[in-house]
Amino acid sequence: MLVAPPPERPTLILIECCVTVIAVGLSFGFPRLGASIFSRIERVFGRLARRRAWSVAIVGLSALLLRLAILPFCPIPLPFVPDDFSFLLAADTFGHGRLTNPTPAMWVHFESIHITMQPTYMSMYFPSTGLLLAVSKALLGHPWFGVLCMSALMCAGICWMLQAWLPPTWALLGGLMAVVHLGLFSYWVNTYSGGGSITALGGALVLGALPRMMKEKPLGYRNGLLMAVGIVFLATTRPYEGLLLCLPVAVVLGRWLLFGKNRPPVGRLLGRAAAPLILMIAAGSWLGYYDYRAFGSPTTLPYTVNRNTYALAPYFVWQSQRPEPVYHHAVLSRFYHHNELTAFELIHSPSGFIPQTVIKAVRGFFFFSGFLLLPPLIMLRRVFHDRRIRFLVVCVLVMAGGMVIQIFLIPHYLAPFTAAFYAIGLQAMRHLRLWKPGGHPVGTTMVRLTVTGCVAMATLRLYAEPLKFPIPQWPASGWTDRWYGPLPYGKERAGIETGLEGKPGKQLVIVRYAPDHNAIDEWVYNGADIDGSKVIWAREMDGDKNQELIRYYKDRQVWLLEPDSTPAKLSPYPMTDLAAATQRSILRLDRSDH
Repeated sequence: MLVAPPPERPTLILIECCVTVIAVGLSFGFPRLGASIFSRIERVFGRLARRRAWSVAIVGLSALLLRLAILPFCPIPLPFVPDDFSFLLAADTFGHGRLTNPTPAMWVHFESIHITMQPTYMSMYFPSTGLLLAVSKALLGHPWFGVLCMSALMCAGICWMLQAWLPPTWALLGGLMAVVHLGLFSYWVNTYSGGGSITALGGALVLGALPRMMKEKPLGYRNGLLMAVGIVFLATTRPYEGLLLCLPVAVVLGRWLLFGKNRPPVGRLLGRAAAPLILMIAAGSWLGYYDYRAFGSPTTLPYTVNRNTYALAPYFVWQSQRPEPVYHHAVLSRFYHHNELTAFELIHSPSGFIPQTVIKAVRGFFFFSGFLLLPPLIMLRRVFHDRRIRFLVVCVLVMAGGMVIQIFLIPHYLAPFTAAFYAIGLQAMRHLRLWKPGGHPVGTTMVRLTVTGCVAMATLRLYAEPLKFPIPQWPASGWTDRWYGPLPYGKERAGIETGLEGKPGKQLVIVRYAPDHNAIDEWVYNGADIDGSKVIWAREMDGDKNQELIRYYKDRQVWLLEPDSTPAKLSPYPMTDLAAATQRSILRLDRSDH
């Protein structure tokens, strides 16, 4: 159950706020604090940063090895939310060598949030994350290792992107900050949800390739191909937000190719553009074929069928509420009413639009910045006048416009712009470092203590559990807090499933939720081949429907699971319920005979 224990000590968020205040106070009170030690560290850091390829590799390896090193404290996460299970269904489907699955015979019992049952049984999401998880399971033995590897590539990609926009020392710092902020404790690496790392890597490749292409003489192949790969990642994970990023990129590229002084000859341009175009066309064609197989038409994108079937709330503020569908399960109705429609009604009202838009902005900002990275933002005015990264500021403004008209916002929606956020924040740090009120190096010390504070908070988060500091609870803050980590959510379900798999014969688990069950705490999930699974999970319905289900799986031992008990209660399915259902069926047959 998703129950947050009352905090016994200050939360990590409060501690981070206090650390920020202390860092700012020390910067003004002792502006030369630790200057000699920091100077020596910075000289070593600068020599390493000048080796650009090594810097990118070190950032990626740091993200990979550090997350592996802390596995005893932060183990491999267990799936427990609908998004996790939806992506894992896609991975299992691809792992079976299929693009989708036929609709199960008893599909009404297997309905789950973010999973499409008709015309085929498949995840509602775009396929990149499912493909990553499938490849990881096949090659590395577990789907989470793919999440980890992609997180490491994302951090390396952010460093590579920053090298094209900022001095190498700041690019290396930005890459390592991404490791601390995103690669260790964010939900991007500690769940199976969202594909934030893939999308962020795509955005980094696009933004990193753009200035390199415009400066390259003569124009080569590599940067065009990397940009194409980035666009494919965006199109197959978060296409709407990816489009918001690609639009300003396309404008700048078009202007350069038409009017730029360093534009390449037409013949060379066509030769260098062929491979990237072929890659993007091939990816688009494959996605169309996937949509045809999974959703019935090459022009029916993922999300469409599922949202048309279940959702009440639309995606954009100008759209009207959808007609209420027929829900076969109270928990699905509760999710689409309480978790989604409530948010839509708030933002759709004249009095709610502005405060809800502010809440969305704060939610996204807090995920990428938190308290510790607030002080450098006092230099945003200078950043906005800075020609070096003006284009990235424009990209973020376009993103902001696109997010204002969207109902929902979870931080991975902003993932295409991750590298741009880091570039803007680092440029603010550069300006802050030169700030000397009263002739004292206050800004330099503030930057140094900010970085130190980030490392200190990551260390504290690592030992938060043994030190009894409350870890940010999901779902209240897990989507937005950078110190989130894999908690024991999902452990009960995993333990019950392991126990049932150890029993002789096949098992059928009928799940009975309490009336107030949290719809996000999902227990009903099945793999791609439901009928061939050792353990099948099904939702309880009325007696006749349950009897129909049990008859269909007559070769299985039937269990009743009540996950809202403490602990979750598993017991043989009560025969009295089956007998009552059988009696009703007999009575109906008798009436039909007469």
